[in-house]
Amino acid sequence: MTGQPRPADDVRQPHAAERLRTLAESDASAVISIPGPRAGGQTGPLQITHAETRAVDADGTVVMLVSAAAPAARAVAAAELTAVHEVGAVLEITDVAPVAVPHRIRGRGWISGRLDAVPRTRHADTARLFGGRVPLRDGGETFLRLEPEDAWTDDLWGTSAVGAEEFAACRPDPLARHEAELLQHLAGSHQDQLEALCAFVGERDAASRPALEPWQNVAPVALDRFGIRLRFWRPGGRGFDARFDFPTPVEDIVGLRHAMHQLFASVTR
Repeated sequence: MTGQPRPADDVRQPHAAERLRTLAESDASAVISIPGPRAGGQTGPLQITHAETRAVDADGTVVMLVSAAAPAARAVAAAELTAVHEVGAVLEITDVAPVAVPHRIRGRGWISGRLDAVPRTRHADTARLFGGRVPLRDGGETFLRLEPEDAWTDDLWGTSAVGAEEFAACRPDPLARHEAELLQHLAGSHQDQLEALCAFVGERDAASRPALEPWQNVAPVALDRFGIRLRFWRPGGRGFDARFDFPTPVEDIVGLRHAMHQLFASVTR
């Protein structure tokens, strides 16, 4: 991502497939793009359908709830009436930091593959993938499924291709569902501790240290099971990210609470 700081090579990090799987199962903004028809059989403008309600099933297929009148749903329905039953599509997901920071877009993910409809006889079973988050209305919405063929991500960690088998085999970060709430809480209630962490910025960031005055802006920009990333900046000036690893990867909120306590305790000794 242009303007985004990149990590050092030796920092522990979630691999690309896990990052994309986390993004695919999040509530981040997303659109399905399908090339539209044009005279002479040529490819026309993209048809765009918003797809914020998503889940991923056991074999890695991305399932989305969309309006039955959406362009993607209409394209799939039209394909089912012809000899060509496949619809090629790309799902693009945009990840935005839940707190106010410069360069707020944290990354994007793309999954391309074959798009089709989930049969209505399987809608009830499919809805269970969403854990009760899906209010179905009779006839007004439908489930589409995207079988990944190619995928890639461009985010805070870098740009990486992701294989379909890798995507299917991994699981989302265990903290992802709580990340927005946790980052907002840290930004609103732990500013003093976040600023104190400036002292632990590594020697590789020494050139940025003159900017780290008490009034320096700092906010948590990302959180995963391996650690937390803070963004430091001054108004109208350049900033940088600093990553703080947890002693061991955390698997739940209890583990995170313990890890953050250790981290904050280290700057008050």
